[in-house]
Amino acid sequence: MTTTLLLAFALMLVLEGAMPFIAPAAWRETFRRLIQFSDGQIRFVGLTSMVIGLVLILIFS
Repeated sequence: MTTTLLLAFALMLVLEGAMPFIAPAAWRETFRRLIQFSDGQIRFVGLTSMVIGLVLILIFS
């Protein structure tokens, strides 16, 4: 179980690092727009991301 969690964390880091490596200008613009969101909008994006992740885990496990 620990190995699986560490692999999942490593994959997350690779995926998170891909955007700033491949397209740094687009990554910067995305964060510039994100700063303008309200707290509620950011929370909604986070909640949506978590729900999609949980659904994918349930489907593929």
